[in-house]
This record gives sequence, C-alpha cells and structure tokens, in this order.
Amino acid sequence: MQLTCPMCKEKTTWKENPWRPFCSERCKLIDLGKWVLEEYKIHEEPAEEEKREGT
Repeated sequence: MQLTCPMCKEKTTWKENPWRPFCSERCKLIDLGKWVLEEYKIHEEPAEEEKREGT
C-alpha cells in the first residue's frame, strides 16, 4: 500500500516502514517538533465554567 508523507509529500509504503505514516525519521521528528513548539493546536469549545465566568 502506498501513501503520501504528510510532511514532504513524497510517496512511501506502509509495509515495513518503521516511520509510517512518514517516509523517514527526519519527517517524523519535524512533525514532533511542530507539536512541541505548539505550531499545531486542537481547538475546543470552552468548558461550561469558563463560559459562565466570561459573562
């Protein structure tokens, strides 16, 4: 099964790829670094308490 690396967009395989879904350890570490530096964020709705405090 072939897939596209989410970082560099190169084609890679799923089978026998220790870094999947990335094509290499380098791409995997770049992605991890982006999470650590908070370049990626998961947005969520404020909790009920926070909504009440804000009004």
